[in-house]
Amino acid sequence: MTTINISALSTLCSRDSNQRMPGLCQVARLPVGPGGVYDLSRDGRLRVAEIMEVSEPDLWTVHRSFNLPLPPTTTTITMSSDEKASTPSHRENRDSTSSEAIDFGGDSSLPPPPTLTAEQERKLWRKVDLRLMPILSLMYLLSFMDRGNIGNAKLQGLVTQLHLKGNEYNIALTMYFIPYCLFECPANLVLKKFRPSRWLPGITVAWGVVMTLMGLVKTYPQLVGVRVCLGVAEAGLFPGVVYYLTLWYPRHALQYRIGLFFGAASLAGAFSGLLAFGISFMSGTRGLLGWSWIFILEGIATVAVGILAFFVLVDFPSTAKFLTPEERSWIVHKKKYDNSSVGEEEHFEMRHFWAAVSDWQVWLHILAYISIIGPLYGITLFLPTIINSFGHPPAISQLLTVPPYVLATICTFVFAHYSDKLRLRSPFIILGLIFCLIGFSINISNAPNGVKYFGTFFVVAGSYAAFPGIVAWLGNNLAGQYKRGIGMAVHIGVGNFSGAIASNIYRSRDSPRFLVGHGVELMFVGIGFVVVPIIVLSYIRINKKRDEAARLALERGEKNKYTNQELREMGDRAPDFRYTL
Repeated sequence: MTTINISALSTLCSRDSNQRMPGLCQVARLPVGPGGVYDLSRDGRLRVAEIMEVSEPDLWTVHRSFNLPLPPTTTTITMSSDEKASTPSHRENRDSTSSEAIDFGGDSSLPPPPTLTAEQERKLWRKVDLRLMPILSLMYLLSFMDRGNIGNAKLQGLVTQLHLKGNEYNIALTMYFIPYCLFECPANLVLKKFRPSRWLPGITVAWGVVMTLMGLVKTYPQLVGVRVCLGVAEAGLFPGVVYYLTLWYPRHALQYRIGLFFGAASLAGAFSGLLAFGISFMSGTRGLLGWSWIFILEGIATVAVGILAFFVLVDFPSTAKFLTPEERSWIVHKKKYDNSSVGEEEHFEMRHFWAAVSDWQVWLHILAYISIIGPLYGITLFLPTIINSFGHPPAISQLLTVPPYVLATICTFVFAHYSDKLRLRSPFIILGLIFCLIGFSINISNAPNGVKYFGTFFVVAGSYAAFPGIVAWLGNNLAGQYKRGIGMAVHIGVGNFSGAIASNIYRSRDSPRFLVGHGVELMFVGIGFVVVPIIVLSYIRINKKRDEAARLALERGEKNKYTNQELREMGDRAPDFRYTL
């Protein structure tokens, strides 16, 4: 009989701060020969596992497992007869765990999860990506284009025909964000109730109709009213899709998918400029100016995509018919133990709401979110105006908005890929803030117009590339499906009020330097440089405390003092949860 030196194992566990150690890194005795021994696989790697069920002596269901490299100092010792006697029987293991089993995402109706090779995992995720990401990206591309095309419409006669005076244009922009922020949290709560395959396409069709009608407004009050309706209709899409993606993908594969999805927003900026340039030649058709045709044609396209989404989008992994039952089971199992070693809670209780709104990290992350989304909305809504102030005619100004967004799309994908690969969020957020600092500093200066245009590349690339990370970061660090859904909705909803601020800081009378606008954006960036390091240091401190507690518990031979149900209820406050940096 053999076993593993526990002190060497505790060193191994404390080193691996990014992985979730089941039962504080307890090692299960697995039957791999004549008698029970710790599982030493042939490739020299240690399998750490927690047993969930024992149906037969040689058929064990593993609760969760990790393959970890053995430390070089690991030694084997002979198990004494006392140790053999203390080893729980198959029946004891089964009885102690089955009472706390939970149904997660419908896994009780699925076959046991298969064991996949790395290549099979990549093929499965590629299969999921090809089904989910194209339609979600297209929906968000149109969403971002529809909320931001008013900046292009401004150059095509919107202000002149509607006789907008003073800050009326800015007020129209602001009125979009108020309902948009207020309705984001309720929208996330009803997402699972109304099913994503119906809810997300339904609101897409709704805002497409609103956008089409915006092309027919004749007065300022009508413009404000339609912008309010647009904010209500679009409120559920972004937080809904981000929450939806957390139900499918492991937390360290999340930012790349949010990057793919949000990359559509930067493409929207490029497409919006190209479409506005082309549509401008329709000015006068059917008695409508170019700005009306921008709203009408893009609104019709949104309705068409929303109808298509009804037939393409699926609900949850456990019910996805494009996957085999085994593939569904594997994804559900992967997600079940992604944020918790004992599985996440799925049913809603009011304590989930209070846990989310009282969590310190949600409110600090709101400040970090503001530091990115303020510059992002400011540059999205006013980039055509800023470039136009350099002395270019409207049509050329529309075209010159395209290159910064192309660069932003590339940076978004690069940041997302390496952030998931390194399992780090904060360094890429800081890098995005540095880009914004450079860009706004150039534009607030007395630099030549060509240099200022170069500065817009930094602003667009930095704000867009950092945004998926700021969203994925909080999603990674909230455990419990409803707490995460509510927390992310509050995070995005409250944070988006900075969009209302950004709508009012670029005033016509400040052209061409826009000192107030660029100055406020630099303030947002400064907030980020203060808050992000505070969040990182807080996470490091908490992770170290939990590592130390786990190490002491292993040295003392203490068993986990919490039941599985208690650990599920604790969520990210559980002793085996490690925050992503």
